[in-house]
Amino acid sequence: MDYVSRFILEDLDIRGAIVHLGTAWRSMQAGRHYADAASALLGEMTAVTALIGSNIKTPGKISFQVQGHGAISLMVVDCNEQLHLRGMARAPADLAPAPISALFGDGNLVLTLQNSNPDDWPYQSIVPLQGDSVATIFESYLALSEQAPSRLWLTADTAYACGLFLQKLPDADKKDADGWNRVQILAGTVTPGELTLPAETLLGRLFPEENVRLFPAREASHVCLRDEDKVTEMLRSLGREELASIFAERGEIVIHDEICNHEYRFGPDLLDRLFPDEKRVIH
Repeated sequence: MDYVSRFILEDLDIRGAIVHLGTAWRSMQAGRHYADAASALLGEMTAVTALIGSNIKTPGKISFQVQGHGAISLMVVDCNEQLHLRGMARAPADLAPAPISALFGDGNLVLTLQNSNPDDWPYQSIVPLQGDSVATIFESYLALSEQAPSRLWLTADTAYACGLFLQKLPDADKKDADGWNRVQILAGTVTPGELTLPAETLLGRLFPEENVRLFPAREASHVCLRDEDKVTEMLRSLGREELASIFAERGEIVIHDEICNHEYRFGPDLLDRLFPDEKRVIH
């Protein structure tokens, strides 16, 4: 099962979470043919989005987007309250490994939070990319947004996207003045391979002397269904004349849903389906 598991170090007032994505992460990459460098960054960003998305309490969706002038021009991942994930990267197929500053360029990290009511304006936050890894970029973001010291350890390859999150709570120093430093040092020994271990096994290895309470896991999945009705409504908004002009020029309309990697094809018969009372002849 792909999941997010939360835990707390009860004697230290430090909380954390573990994300483990296997099937969901492989499904998100299917048919994309990403270079390893792009896949690794997208996987790490997907793991963080699942971690933060697991905090959503009411129906809605959180989205993280990086857009800049680097080799990766766009990367976006979103997650709803059911931990349904979607995401994509726009990057060259032959992308070579490089520092993250070169891969993302002068981009920003954009957070968008939308509740289930489409009439409500979404909340949006834009912060500069500060850090030399996805983990340090999100640590900087969390320091600004939650104003609590936080640490992240992430790993992603073609098979797994996993992560470990720690956050210092207000009473941590009162309970143990050295606790936060000690836990960071212990967590810092984690290897990429260990991050793919089951949550209980990983926590036992990292914090064998600590009192850890692990909460039940929440299942995560990649959900990106076809939605032809949404696409046809978008086309309807263009009007019959505009669509007829496109069909006359191209013979068909092809729309690629980039985030879900779905393709939609429509022939001229779409006109009568969308505008049954406005039948005209395409010349």
